[in-house]
Amino acid sequence: MGRLHIDLFVTLDGVAQAPGGPEEDPSGAFPFGGWQAPLIDDVVGREVSAGIAEMDALLLGRRTYDIFAAYWPQHENDIGRQLNAVPKYVASRGTPELNWSGSTQLGPDLVAEVQAVRERHERTHVIGSVDLVQTLLAERLFDVLTLWVYPIVLGQGKKVFRDGARASGLRLLEPPVSGSSGAVQLRYAPTGADPGTGDMTIDEA
Repeated sequence: MGRLHIDLFVTLDGVAQAPGGPEEDPSGAFPFGGWQAPLIDDVVGREVSAGIAEMDALLLGRRTYDIFAAYWPQHENDIGRQLNAVPKYVASRGTPELNWSGSTQLGPDLVAEVQAVRERHERTHVIGSVDLVQTLLAERLFDVLTLWVYPIVLGQGKKVFRDGARASGLRLLEPPVSGSSGAVQLRYAPTGADPGTGDMTIDEA
């Protein structure tokens, strides 16, 4: 079975909403759309490009798909060529127009559909798509979680791990990578187990 990678840009307080631009996701009257833009970083760009270059399928939520489909078909740089070439799978409860070449809507049984995608492709990536990611995390339906954590706090917005998120253990796959912006890449795999607990009390007897 192939591996499903989740790739997200997040703030120190875990917000992943609308990093790319003001109109990306203004839901909830979110005032910080485009928060990543002032923190351009060559290291982040290089690592993100490398991840895109290796993918052989792309899985997106409806909102992120619409943004990508409106932008990338007109761009033929290395990232654009790769995104335009790979199969695209869209998770949506509606009936979106899928005009981007190679796009397919997943059926209503998301778990079964994503499992089928994992069996069909070696390296499927999910970029952004916070609502979809929250479902994948709850179902433990991923293999690698890559977080680029930026040194800002927004205090509001959609979080990767919102209240009520499923308790899960993760293990760090490799040493962190940092860029000039202060962003730090943390790459995790699920342990498949709930977090353990213990007692830090020191016995002074």
